Amino acid sequence: MTLNIALIGAGRIGTVHAQAIMTAIPDANIVAVADFYAASASSLATEYNIAFHTDNHLEAINYQTVDAVIIASSTDTHAPFIIDAAQAGKHIFCEKPIAADLAKIDQALSAVAAAGVQLQIGFNRRFDPTCARIKQAIQTDEIGTPQLLHIISRDPSPPPIDYIKVSGGMFFDMTIHDFDMARFLFGDVEEIYATGAVLVDEAIGVAGDIDTAIITLKFANGAIGTIDNSRQAVYGYDQRVEAFGSKGSATNTNLYPDAVSISNAQRVARASLPMNFFLERYMDSYRIELQAFVD
Repeated sequence: MTLNIALIGAGRIGTVHAQAIMTAIPDANIVAVADFYAASASSLATEYNIAFHTDNHLEAINYQTVDAVIIASSTDTHAPFIIDAAQAGKHIFCEKPIAADLAKIDQALSAVAAAGVQLQIGFNRRFDPTCARIKQAIQTDEIGTPQLLHIISRDPSPPPIDYIKVSGGMFFDMTIHDFDMARFLFGDVEEIYATGAVLVDEAIGVAGDIDTAIITLKFANGAIGTIDNSRQAVYGYDQRVEAFGSKGSATNTNLYPDAVSISNAQRVARASLPMNFFLERYMDSYRIELQAFVD
């Protein structure tokens, strides 16, 4: 059986999902694409030979043999589009977040429950092979009882100020992935403390946000965690996790364009900086999470 999908949103992340579905997941097919900007939908349809394109999301949801919907549109549309897809009886994959308002989230989840369809939210880092291996080490008791979790998540450079103003803030826009990773690895959180500052760009502070933060977590199982965030790591996209337990630890490191190190009389060092963009670092995770949705 092939799962026929309607893709809503033909921007950057929509294009990533289209590439994964159309080139690497043989048991799925995108049959319709919608975007508010009709030219974007048309361009993506041409690139991947998608049968139908439109600027109306409802037309895509209800197109012929559509079984499921991928929502990759702007954040403010996620909750209403989830409701529309659920009421049409379609299974749903939606990028994070559902909404910034708990009442709207509850409305969307109620529609999903009433329709009896599947809903998956796109927290892709759970599907990154290195993060999944740390989870396996915890589940199989390789590191014993979890005690400490340290997540480092630093962007190579801050996004444009116009984006900062509408992002919902660093915790909601950036740290949300780290919150999800913390719960994925160590379970529910009972207490959380945070401190933040503007150390990268004063304009971010003027916009009402922060660019640097430390978060401390106390988990229900008694373990303690920290999340270390910065909007600017000048050496690249810094993504590391360490899970420490009574028997040992499991740690992943940054990924590099190559595995080469240079050794000479002056130094022993890597030949290249870490990958510099989240799409490079986590491309495999997007494909794996969509395969999980299709399955």
